[in-house]
Amino acid sequence: MRRFEHGAVRWDVARPERPSRVPGVSMAGFRVDDLDALRMVPHPAVTVLVEFGSGTPVMEDAAGLRHRGSAVTGPGAGSGGAIVVRGEHVECVQVRLSPLIARAVLGADPAELDGAVVALDELWGGEAGHIQERLAGTPSWQDRFALLDALIARRFPVGPPVDPEVAWAWRRIVGDHGLVRVDALADEVGWSRKRLWSRFSAQLGLGPKRAVKLVRFDHAAHRLVAGETAARVAAESGYADQSHLHRDVMAFTGATPLTVAGEPFLAVDHLAWPDR
Repeated sequence: MRRFEHGAVRWDVARPERPSRVPGVSMAGFRVDDLDALRMVPHPAVTVLVEFGSGTPVMEDAAGLRHRGSAVTGPGAGSGGAIVVRGEHVECVQVRLSPLIARAVLGADPAELDGAVVALDELWGGEAGHIQERLAGTPSWQDRFALLDALIARRFPVGPPVDPEVAWAWRRIVGDHGLVRVDALADEVGWSRKRLWSRFSAQLGLGPKRAVKLVRFDHAAHRLVAGETAARVAAESGYADQSHLHRDVMAFTGATPLTVAGEPFLAVDHLAWPDR
């Protein structure tokens, strides 16, 4: 476990020693005594927060509703700075699921997760409470990761698969950091635009155009965190100009590029998600 310090923010961060047996799954463990108003920055993955410590994280959404305990959010959750996380004495494992496998692992219609915070027990029933109890009784972070990974591997083959054409389109978007022509994707997979848009949205929970914008933003945001100038990021990340980047960052986070460059949610990624 390594210590992450960013201004007044101090977290302990753990990483699995081995990759997940299911492609598209990544995990990190967090321990923090005082999680104060952490703004959730949109990310192109489904996020599963499994808490098991003496404290309880609270997610507050755009409507002011508070969600306590383990929860799931869809790709792009937190747009406009809409989700804030707070809590004391928080211990949790955060799992990031590629949208290509999230439907199978969670057993949920992706549309249910669009911009929402959903309690984990609404999707997994009593299995959610059972895994939390087992995590709390397991002292080793590596054993905790192994427990969750075994659960995910058991659930994954049971769920419905994603069409190969949809999977190809998603990987194309991610592999090119969102620098793809959306209109060309249907031609590349040999489908009509209407068919691809419909299947993509139904199976992944967001449309191709939204996916392109989200992936492009995520790539740009991490370049800002790495210290690159907004002008350079805009020029090399597919934005028309710096003003275009500014508008996109504001839409996704409710903050300016300068503020986003210092967001703890992103700054911790070099420890929590080094393979991203």
